[in-house]
Order: sequence, then C-alpha cells, then structure tokens
Amino acid sequence: MNLQTDSANPDWGPFGRALFDSPSARALSRVGVVDVGSNSVRLVVFDGAARSPAYFYNEKIMCGLGAGLSETGQLNPEGRVRALAALRRFQHLAEGMELPPLSVVATAAVRDAKDGPAFREEVLRETGLRLWVIDGEEEARLSAQGVLLGWPGSYGLVCDIGGSSMELAEIKDGRVGKRVTSALGPLKLAGITGGRKARKAHIQDTMARLSETMGAQRDRLFLVGGSWRAIARIDMLRRAYPLHVLHEYRMTPSDVRATIKFIEKSDFEQIRNDAGVSAARMALVPMACDVLARLVRTFKPKDIAVSSYGIREGLLYEQMPQRLRDRDPLIEACRFAESKDARFPGFGKTLFDFVMPLFKSAPAAQKRLVKAACLLHDVSWRAHPDYRAEICFDNATRANLGGLKHSERVFLGLALMHRYRNKREGTRFDDMFTLLDEKRQQEAEVLGKAMRFGAMLLMRKDTNRSTLVWQPKKRHLQFRLSPEAEPLFGEVAEARLQSLASALQAELTVTQAR
Repeated sequence: MNLQTDSANPDWGPFGRALFDSPSARALSRVGVVDVGSNSVRLVVFDGAARSPAYFYNEKIMCGLGAGLSETGQLNPEGRVRALAALRRFQHLAEGMELPPLSVVATAAVRDAKDGPAFREEVLRETGLRLWVIDGEEEARLSAQGVLLGWPGSYGLVCDIGGSSMELAEIKDGRVGKRVTSALGPLKLAGITGGRKARKAHIQDTMARLSETMGAQRDRLFLVGGSWRAIARIDMLRRAYPLHVLHEYRMTPSDVRATIKFIEKSDFEQIRNDAGVSAARMALVPMACDVLARLVRTFKPKDIAVSSYGIREGLLYEQMPQRLRDRDPLIEACRFAESKDARFPGFGKTLFDFVMPLFKSAPAAQKRLVKAACLLHDVSWRAHPDYRAEICFDNATRANLGGLKHSERVFLGLALMHRYRNKREGTRFDDMFTLLDEKRQQEAEVLGKAMRFGAMLLMRKDTNRSTLVWQPKKRHLQFRLSPEAEPLFGEVAEARLQSLASALQAELTVTQAR
C-alpha cells in the first residue's frame, strides 16, 4: 500500500487506526473521508452497517485544483484558495458532527504539482488536516476496491477518471489484479495544443500503451468518476430512462457511441440543463467523451456499468476483514434498516420463512431479493398510510443499496409497494415498471401480497406453525392455520389471503395445521 503514512501510525494508512476491530463487527461508527481531487474536493461521512455503510453526509465543492497544471506545473492558485476553504469547512463540519479525525486523501493534482508539498503544509497548518498523497497505481487499486464494496465477486475492468489522471484496474474473484495510471484526465487533456485532432491522437497513443499493460479486458467495464457520471446522465436523457439512479446504471458500447453523437449534435447548454450537469463538470465532458470512445473501442467491453463507489469506499473496504467483505452488502444494509427502523426487529426472518414456499424453485438471485424485501417490509411504517406504498417504492429504488441492478431495484420496490397496496396502476412510478417484464411484475405482486398477509399473523419464532403450501402445476394454494394463529385470522387477514391466491391465479384451501 503506497500511502504516505504518519510514522506514529504506520499500520493503518490514512485512518491511523483499525476501523473494524472484530471480523464479526456489524456496526460502523460515523467515519469521515475527504477526497482532494484535481477537479473537486468531497467530504463523505459514512454511517450504518459496516458492510454497506450509508451516506450520512455527502458534500462536493468544485475547486479545479488541477486546472492549468500541465502548462504551469503548479496547482491552480484560485483552486488552492477554494480547496483550502473547502477543507476548512469540512473540518468544522466534522467537529460539529463529533466525528473521529477525518481521513484526507489527495490524488493526481497534489501528487504531480511542484507546489503540492507546500499545499499539504498549508492545509496542515491552517486546518490540522494531514493530506495523504497516493500514487496512481494505489488510486487505481482503491477505486477498484470501492467497486468491490458494492459488487462483491465482480469481474472486469475498472476505469476511474479524475481531473488530471485516469486509472485502470482489473478485478476478478473479488481481488484487484493488474493496474495502471495515465494522464488522460480532462483537465490535462484541455492543455494539449493542436485542437481536438491532436488530443484524439494523444488519447489513441496513450490507450494503446495502456492496452499493452492490461491485456484483453472484454468483460464488464466499470466507470468511476464525475465525468463518467455526467455522460451517464446525458445517456439517461437521450434514452428517456425512467430511473434516475446513477449507481449500477448500465450502458452498451452502442449506447456510448449514440450518446457521444447526441452530445456533439445537441445544444450544449440545453442538454446540460436537461441532464442536471453542473457547468464546471460539463466543460470537461467533450474531453471525457473522446477518452471514453477510445476506451470502449480499445477494450471492447461486453457491457458498461456506472459505479458511484470509488476511492472513498475503497478506503473503507481496505479496513474490512475478509469475513466482513464476504457478506452480501444488500442483505447487510436491509438487516441494519430493519434493526433501526422496523417496529418488530427480527420479524423479517420469520416472514421470509413463511413466504418461501411460494419461491421454493426460484433461482438464488430471486431468493436474495425475497429476503431483502422481508427485511424491509416494515421499515416505512411511520409514513402516512395514504402514501406508505409509494414511499416504500421510492425508498427501495433510490436508496443507497449496493449489489442491485436497476431492474432488481424496481422488483424490490414493487414488492414493497404491494405490501401496502393491491394494485400498482395509477402511481407516479408507472413508467419505471417497464424495466420489468410482465412475469417479473407478477412475481413482485405475489411477494408483496404474501408479505401483506404474513404480517397480519405477527408470527413469533417457534410459536406459530401456520404455513403456506404452494403447488404451482396444480395452481393450488393451501394455508394451514395453526391454533395459535386462529384468533389472528379475521376478515381482513382472510381477504388478504384471497388476494394472494388471486395474484397466483390459484385455487385456495384453508385447513387446520396439525
């Protein structure tokens, strides 16, 4: 690990201590991480379940620290002032939140600038914050680990673009492999003389050298960095995509080519406003488009995924013992939400066992979503009953949950909507349902109505033997009612059971459990 570490605390890099003292740690105290990049300075405060921490606070300030660096060799003077002000603000915020000491990581601009050491000394003197400068390969490794935080066991090529550099890292079997850094950041490219033709030639030559180092990488391409996210926002605009969540957004190589043409032919200011991209970020998009076009053409990925997780999340992943890394981030986040917000923490597991006969032959990926839904089924109970169903859908589709494709987000949200509502038509989310085919929509409805019925029984572990028996070929649903649950099986519960049977298009039988 090539971090410039404090000699008093050499073992834990920028953290200066172990965040996860026990491999079985479930909770993570709030931890603040600052990323001093070439274009922006960002503070993220993580909170919650250790394997899938929530974003308690997230603030970015566009400073342009690396603007003009390729011509002058110095940090941008105005950028230095803005970055110092941002770090001073972040330090005060951290003190107000009573956080442990902030971990501050600096990348290409501070690393490459002649006055980088002087800037570090100024920051330490003015704020008390120590900047840990990481080299390009370490930046690539941490970004790749950030991807692994959200996609355990993922494989492919991670590309992290900053203002002054672009890093590539190979991930496979939950590990980071080959990695390389380059000067293909948009701020650096903006300083190349000779116009776009010269810039594209430089990108092509550099990408060819990167390809020699990285070898064939034709699996998934993971995009990390603000410029990539800006392009993804414009791709969503071009496609009229209904779910505006960047994390795990998918594109194909043909999508990338179409969006680059869309940007070139459209009114620049109009698409910036329509896509919700800042002016400072949009100014870098043309250079980033040239890089992305050559990246896709060189490595020929089978598909492309946008990751909101990068260096900051990679720093957290760095501190996790392997037993913690091996846990499912989705299930860990749902467990944490249940323990924090549900009226009856622990009931999600009981509900899961109750509804599982309906999904006995489902693939593992489907059973995982069933488990997540059962854990989340009651976390929105504080919402007004008239809006509870829509709030459940909104939370599931837009929450900071790792390890979920967009179609899986919609499935989870739809199941939770049906936990509180029989019909899905007539909501403001109807266009998002198109991300699921009719069969998957029906499966989500069955899950939601099964949870709605099961919650009526309020079964306690080892005290209620009521069960569902599902025979899909015969289209027959049997409910075996235990004596303990009989007082709970009133008219409303019976109506909800009948609604479940209708969703299954099944004949219903109610019998006494033995």
